[in-house]
Amino acid sequence: MIDIQILETALDPEFCRSRVEDDAAGGLVVFTGTVREQTQNRKVTHLEFESYVPMAVKEMKKIAEEAEKRWNTIHICIHHRVGTLEVGEIPVVIAVSTPHRKAAFEACEYCIDQLKETVPIWKKEFFEGGEVWVAAHP
Repeated sequence: MIDIQILETALDPEFCRSRVEDDAAGGLVVFTGTVREQTQNRKVTHLEFESYVPMAVKEMKKIAEEAEKRWNTIHICIHHRVGTLEVGEIPVVIAVSTPHRKAAFEACEYCIDQLKETVPIWKKEFFEGGEVWVAAHP
């Protein structure tokens, strides 16, 4: 099962974890990204995420399908939020279950790394006294 969603509402890591639970899983890993209060010695006030949703969902599904092939995943859940997020809020949750622990860690890391590199989701950071679009794809 692959569950891909882009939402305008708060993300729930526990819900994502529950989506990948399976008695066949020997490993279940959840990555929760949070908005941090400081970047490059500047105090962050909030972030804004925008996306081209149809393409983002398609790309996220491709990432999950590739992880499924490489690590024999049982279930993958990738949820990303768009809109304005305050410090401490969650922009992304990735949950992965696999038959073995190491594969779950590797698949989860692959998913977040690829998401940041290829998915059309853009982040604008707001600081005290300024703002900047962050390069989504280095």
